[in-house]
Amino acid sequence: MTLATLKVFVALQADDPVSLAGITDLLRRRNEVSVLFDAYPDEAVGPVVPDVMVVVADAIDEKTLIRLRHIQRTSTSRTVLVTTDIDEQKLVSAAECGVAGVVRRSEATPEHLVQVIGTVARGEGHLPSDLLGRLLEEVGRLQGQVLGPRGLHFTGLAAREVDVLRLVAEGYDTADIATKLAYSERTIKNVLHSVMTRLQLRNRSHAVAYAMRQGLI
Repeated sequence: MTLATLKVFVALQADDPVSLAGITDLLRRRNEVSVLFDAYPDEAVGPVVPDVMVVVADAIDEKTLIRLRHIQRTSTSRTVLVTTDIDEQKLVSAAECGVAGVVRRSEATPEHLVQVIGTVARGEGHLPSDLLGRLLEEVGRLQGQVLGPRGLHFTGLAAREVDVLRLVAEGYDTADIATKLAYSERTIKNVLHSVMTRLQLRNRSHAVAYAMRQGLI
C-alpha cells in the first residue's frame, strides 16, 4: 500500500476465467485498489508485492485449501476469500490457511469488496456477521471436546510470534526486531498483525500483555 496514493495493491486468483475476468473488471473500476496480476498477465505491474491476494472459489474444498496454503507459505500478502458456499467448519479450515477476510459472492458488491480489502490490508479481519457467532460456538466446541482433553489450547503462539512479542516487550521497534531476527520489516508487521487478528487484540501493548498473562514471555 503506497503512502503516495494510499492504493492497495491486489493480486487475483480464481477457479475459472469467467470469475477472474469479472472480479478483475470490478476492481479495475475502483480508485482505492491497483490490480497487479489478473487475466492479462502481460499487463502486470512490475515486481510489486501485492498487499492483498483475492481468491475466488465456489467452495472451500481441498483444491481451494491447497491454493490457500500455497499462498500462506510463499507470500507475505494477506488473503481475502470470495466464496459461494461456506459454514463455520469450512471457515475454521480457511482461517488455518491464513485467510483474513471472507466475502460471500452474493454480497461481493464493488463497495463491500473494496471495503473488506482495505480492512484486511490494514491488518484487521472481516467475516460475514452471521458467521461470527457460529464460529465462536465452533471454537468453544473444539476447545471443550477436542483440544481440552488433549491439554491443547487455541491461545498458543508460534515460536516466531513469541520471539517478536518478547522484543516488542523489551521496547524494540519494528526495524530493530527485523534486524535481530533476520526478517524483513514487512514480515515482522505481518507476524504482529496475524497475532492481533487471530487473538482479537487491540494493539501491540495488548498483545504483549496477553503473552505475559499466558506465561509465554
